[in-house]
Amino acid sequence: MWILGIDTSCDDTGVGLVRDGEVVVNLVAGQVALHEAYGGVVPELASREHLKVLRPLAERALAEAGIGPKDLSLVAATRGPGLIGALLVGYTFAKGLAWALGRPFYAVHHLEAHIAAAWPEGLAPPFLALVASGGHTHLFEVQGLGKYRLLGATRDDAAGEAFDKVARLLGLGYPGGPEIERLAEGAEEAVPFPVPLRGQEGYEFSFSGLKTKALQLVEKGLPKPALARGFQEAAIAHLAEVVLKAVQDTGHRVLLVAGGVAANRALQERFRRAGLEVHFPPKGLSQDNGAMVALAAWRRHRAGFPPSPLSLGATAYWPLEEA
Repeated sequence: MWILGIDTSCDDTGVGLVRDGEVVVNLVAGQVALHEAYGGVVPELASREHLKVLRPLAERALAEAGIGPKDLSLVAATRGPGLIGALLVGYTFAKGLAWALGRPFYAVHHLEAHIAAAWPEGLAPPFLALVASGGHTHLFEVQGLGKYRLLGATRDDAAGEAFDKVARLLGLGYPGGPEIERLAEGAEEAVPFPVPLRGQEGYEFSFSGLKTKALQLVEKGLPKPALARGFQEAAIAHLAEVVLKAVQDTGHRVLLVAGGVAANRALQERFRRAGLEVHFPPKGLSQDNGAMVALAAWRRHRAGFPPSPLSLGATAYWPLEEA
């Protein structure tokens, strides 16, 4: 069974092919050079670039798999949340392809796709799932496929967004996560940053204070490697403290960590030291991609979830609990 998955929720054009639950092709056309001068994603530019590259990328994916469009069993695409203009490019393309081929279509939630990328075969709920990326920082209790309870989310910046903004303050490139990680690894010491929301009752996240602190320290002329390391350590400590509080309160000792920030090696090591059963996405599936969309559709199809009506539109705002 071949599934084509498409993701154009933000600035990466992702096309993936999954065969019987196994990723066969995962192609991503990034837009770093397009947005780097702005220090972040420009929605209109992102949408236009998706329009330019999506069809050639889909054709290349099919060619690499050695199949044609008629070999597809179903088609899936990210419905939301995300940048609405960008979403519409991939979502409309996928619906049109499904209609032309007479194949079922699955509208996939972006965060469920991230969770699917880190969800190993055979792992049964319940467990916790942290999605940390450039646009999202959410902690869920996964009670089953399609059953998600939101425990907490960010009050302001997403984790990856904070990495991008602090990297810009430090004069580093975009995206900022890999740049800060690289600079931090070479630092002999860390400038101390306060860990946000210590002692809170709930499971919320906040990164705006770390960003403001970084600006203040940059203006003092402190060494950039030490600043990068201090910021990264505080951001990771914050994520870990909130998650470990949820572990203690819920009793769940299995954790999935998904999204672009999940690729950070220091973050991975921090959670591995916590004594949990922790799962991260395979290489290439942390950032936005089409394969994770196909994986989510595969799980839903296998579990008997019905296909989505082609009349269903894309949406910029779509809580996972309502998917």
